[in-house]
Amino acid sequence: SPAMARPRPATSTAAEAELMLLERQALAEEEAAKAKQELLTRFLQHKLSREEQSSAWGLHKVRTLWRSVLRQAKDHELRRDIEILSQTFSQVMDCKDGVIEALVRDLEEAEEQHSRALSSHLHLTDQLLQLQRCRLGYLEEGFNAQVGALRAEFEAERCGISRGEGERGSSGTHGLSWDGAEPLPAPPGPSQLLCQGGN
Repeated sequence: SPAMARPRPATSTAAEAELMLLERQALAEEEAAKAKQELLTRFLQHKLSREEQSSAWGLHKVRTLWRSVLRQAKDHELRRDIEILSQTFSQVMDCKDGVIEALVRDLEEAEEQHSRALSSHLHLTDQLLQLQRCRLGYLEEGFNAQVGALRAEFEAERCGISRGEGERGSSGTHGLSWDGAEPLPAPPGPSQLLCQGGN
């Protein structure tokens, strides 16, 4: 019964109180440690989030800068290629201009030579025509002279034959006779005389 219960010693009560105090302190320290851990965890998570954002922004910035550098490098490379192509094109055009000028000079020289050759040919042709005219004139003069000589000779022979026939007729002898009914033989033509002159 409570009346019969003996009171606890003071030392036991003090120990229990101290133990409870220690337990409360340990619990408080544990709660404080948990709170500190949670706070540290939130801080680290926040810092990690900021770092991730900063890293993403930095990566975006780096990519942007890298693209800019690549564009600049590509632009420089393209400009250099364009300059090289422009120089090459200028050299090719200069070469083609030189070839065209040379061809124009050759064409002008060829036209000049053709003109000189044509002029010389026409001059020689005129000379040959003049020589041919002179030769034909000489041949015509010779032909006319031969025709005149043949006619004179023929007339002389005809007159001689006529006289002979008259003498024979008066003496009663018969021989060659020509009564004038038959035509005189034609004198040789110019072609025959030209052939004779050529022979």
